[in-house]
Amino acid sequence: MEWISNLVASYKTNNWMFDVSVILLITSVAFVLWRIFAKKMERLVTLTRTGWDDAIWASIWKPINWIVLTVGLAMVASVYAEDQNSALLEYIPLALTLVLTGLIAWAFLRFITHAEHKFIDQGKDETTVNALGKLMKAAVLVITALGIFQTLGFSISGVLAFGGVGGLVVGMAAKDLLANFFGAFVIYLDRPFKVGDWIRSPDRNIEGTVEHIGWRVSIIRTFDKRPLYVPNAVFSNIAVENPSRMSHRRIYETLGIRYADSKSMAAIVEEVKGMLTAHDEVDTTQTMIVNFNGFGSSSMDFFIYTFTKTTNWVHFHEVKQDVLLKVMAIIESYDAEFAFPTQTLHIEGVQPELPISPEG
Repeated sequence: MEWISNLVASYKTNNWMFDVSVILLITSVAFVLWRIFAKKMERLVTLTRTGWDDAIWASIWKPINWIVLTVGLAMVASVYAEDQNSALLEYIPLALTLVLTGLIAWAFLRFITHAEHKFIDQGKDETTVNALGKLMKAAVLVITALGIFQTLGFSISGVLAFGGVGGLVVGMAAKDLLANFFGAFVIYLDRPFKVGDWIRSPDRNIEGTVEHIGWRVSIIRTFDKRPLYVPNAVFSNIAVENPSRMSHRRIYETLGIRYADSKSMAAIVEEVKGMLTAHDEVDTTQTMIVNFNGFGSSSMDFFIYTFTKTTNWVHFHEVKQDVLLKVMAIIESYDAEFAFPTQTLHIEGVQPELPISPEG
């Protein structure tokens, strides 16, 4: 029976290794079963009509992966530390709590991100959705930080009091940063522009398409494709035009014909106005003016003032080209010509040459 005594003694010596092996085996089995369940659940949520179950599932499955592994590793560390009588044993539950808190916060942050994409896909205003998403993420981070401080043994009331005094000091030292933060907040409230809008400022050399509105800077892509980083505080002190929100685009052109064609001016003006009235791309409910405007140094001038239905920049120029070509055709139909700068020089004492008749 001596071998039985040796086996028992060996088991007592290597008991922690046996426990660790069992824990690792259980953790591995649990992880594999979870992965199988996760794949089936992923296929299941894709079959539903609502997209919120997709967002919830996409938010939690990765954190749960790490929760399974973290709990298993914590149990292994506890068994080993207990066998070795290590002082780390009392810190393992604390570390496990901190890690689990972080993983839960990560799941909430992932859900907020997926919810943002969901609302944007539904056609909600992207700027507003991003603003609310940032506020909710900030709230999750603050609550998580306070929970961690409480877990570590700090008094939350003391942390909040210190934060109030520290916030005053930081606010005085980082006033520009706070100005940009509140500038972003004003943009989110007033919404003078949103992501995707074409904006420009007559006060600053700023023009382009808004790509991102952050808490400190907004990114504007200029028309030569350069990124322009503008601090949000700037928008509180400048005028901003938003051509993306215009209702129409304007055609405003002054044209001149020769003085020799003065008898055709009234007919040309009338026919050009009729052409604009019948044009499919011209909005006749808006102001339309076609009038003889004045005597130029080399031409008789009339102007066109009207609005197109389209606001698209490319299509507008196609419409404008069509209008100008039709104006050109009308002028040519009256055997008139566009004027260009000319001068007639009269020299005293010199008689103008008379044309010579073919008969001599």
